[in-house]
Amino acid sequence: MNDARPDVPLLFTPLKLRSIVARNRIVSSPMCQYASDDGGPGEWQLVNFGRFAMGGCGIVFGEESAVEARGRKTHHCAGIYRDSHIAAYRRITDFIKSLGAVPAIQLGHCGRRASQHGPLKDRATLTAADARDNLHPWQGIAPSPLPPTPGGAIPREMDLQDIRDTIAAWRDAALRAVDAGYDICEIHGAHGYLIHQFLSPVSNRRTDGYGGSVEARMRYALEVVDAVRAVWPQDRPLFFRTSAVEGAGGVWGIEETLALARALKAHGVDVIDCSSGGVGGDGPMPAVPRVPGFQAGYAREIRREIGIPTVAVGMITAASHAEAILREGNADLIALARGLMDNPNWPLHAARELGYPDPLELVHAREAQRLRLLEQHSREYPPGSAVAIPFGPAEQVGYSWTAGIAGDRDRR
Repeated sequence: MNDARPDVPLLFTPLKLRSIVARNRIVSSPMCQYASDDGGPGEWQLVNFGRFAMGGCGIVFGEESAVEARGRKTHHCAGIYRDSHIAAYRRITDFIKSLGAVPAIQLGHCGRRASQHGPLKDRATLTAADARDNLHPWQGIAPSPLPPTPGGAIPREMDLQDIRDTIAAWRDAALRAVDAGYDICEIHGAHGYLIHQFLSPVSNRRTDGYGGSVEARMRYALEVVDAVRAVWPQDRPLFFRTSAVEGAGGVWGIEETLALARALKAHGVDVIDCSSGGVGGDGPMPAVPRVPGFQAGYAREIRREIGIPTVAVGMITAASHAEAILREGNADLIALARGLMDNPNWPLHAARELGYPDPLELVHAREAQRLRLLEQHSREYPPGSAVAIPFGPAEQVGYSWTAGIAGDRDRR
């Protein structure tokens, strides 16, 4: 948790995690794109994630990438379950690095949330009728045979061989991520996906060593972490995304998350990425309101209680808000998702707002050169100053700052 100079915004102070140094504390959060071809990325991903590096983010995550084909939510979800995927991802990571950002991957498995349409079709369950469009349904797997939503498809309960196979898939995906050039790996243990399904008593009704007590329900998560950490380079950081509290009707809360975070730290996790939701039922948990910084309090509690760096994410759109969260010791990194979709140059504008000495350091020299000219012109002609626009060698017309246009010519 690096110290910062008081005269430099903490949001723009570099952060070292193991051997990896992020140029600032702004993270492009993982965002599913539903635009992959059999798991592999294409032009959409190159442009979409590249623009966040161009805009000045310190760390650029791709999207949740499934560790095996059946671990995708939809046929168009990303994955890194084939060696043939590596070169396509390498193209993206090389580009992100060339722009000064750190490329990061989030590895995941959807478990029982499998075999769906994407959000543009309300995540409807695939049916036999969809097979005519080559969207064949498949059965998801889960710790217990419980549907993700009332009336949803019933997953197959995982046996011990399934557990071993999926852990091996996490390991193999991490190895491919190394070859693909990623410098940060995040394990997705939130949002109602497979790891979260094991953690929650709402979705885990097992009576063997992977169910029952909170320690037993944490076992799968920790075995995944051990498998990934064993092959992920020791000089590179490992993140873990957690749902600090579950969705409406859930049970898992911050006290359980603190116990998990303590164990994750002991197993080699470097950063906890603090989200929420994904599992619900008829328990007492209320819905989490979507207000600015609604998950930052979780990042604060984990950071203070466990002494591990955290990521705050969720409706953080104002630069001053992001800086305050960091300055008050509530998190070490600030992640944006939809805010960056709305404004990919958010880091550049935040740097200007917070008084960073040279905001244009954040963008490529080709862009910075032109933007410096824009600033130069603004200094040369300050608002309200007397300006005349030439219409010919001997004709000039006064410029109106109010109208933003030259005045009418004198046609006498």
